[in-house]
Amino acid sequence: MIDPIAIQLGPLSIRWYALCIITGLLIAVFLAQKEASRKKILPDDVVDFILLAFPLALVGARLYYVIFSWDYYSQHLGEIVEIWNGGIAIYGGLLTGALVLYLFSKRKWINPLDFLDIAAPGVLLAQSLGRWGNFFNQEAYGAVVKHLDYLPAFIRNQMYIDGAYRQPTFLYESVWNLVGFVLIMTVRHRPQLLKRGEITAFYLIWYGFGRLLIEGMRTDSLMFAGLRVSQWLSAILIMLGIILILHQRRKKDTPYY
Repeated sequence: MIDPIAIQLGPLSIRWYALCIITGLLIAVFLAQKEASRKKILPDDVVDFILLAFPLALVGARLYYVIFSWDYYSQHLGEIVEIWNGGIAIYGGLLTGALVLYLFSKRKWINPLDFLDIAAPGVLLAQSLGRWGNFFNQEAYGAVVKHLDYLPAFIRNQMYIDGAYRQPTFLYESVWNLVGFVLIMTVRHRPQLLKRGEITAFYLIWYGFGRLLIEGMRTDSLMFAGLRVSQWLSAILIMLGIILILHQRRKKDTPYY
């Protein structure tokens, strides 16, 4: 098993999970800054947004997890703030980040869809990298399987949990997000193809569809009233993406990306 702690500096432990998230974040910021000028957005605005949104998104991701794990945390109130022990949900971070982006864009007189369009590809890549944090933590896995001979040994060994091999659902989602990133980066600059907001719509549909399927394989899903919360939210994202495309195509004055 791989040690989830990457670097130990005296009492300070730096986990692989944190390194995966920070690496994904930095790449996403870099990509958004490179693309910002196309939408007449200042690269510094991207940095200012991240400095505001990232800590708030972490809080949102933690609150989302705590809310849907309240049966446990209601009996362990002191652990609610112990984010270093695990327990964040990407959907909580995404929802918080989207709200902050909308408010930030309005304050800066930026069209929120333009900001979302330049950010979405990098977010997909960041999520692809972030899932490897789950790998190091041995979480976000699926049901027991007989073997994982089709995978490299380092993945196979890390997926041997509680005396059995587990479906590497973290890997499925990581690959799915990476493919989506490559696809949107390949087509987004083709002339007269995508309209404003359709890169965002692609993200909503692509990520939502992949998460909807893969979440059904996991054994650690957050539940509410007997249902998998992330699957319902994924379905909502897919519908929002479709509605956004139809709305933008229906408006005759919607500019191309």
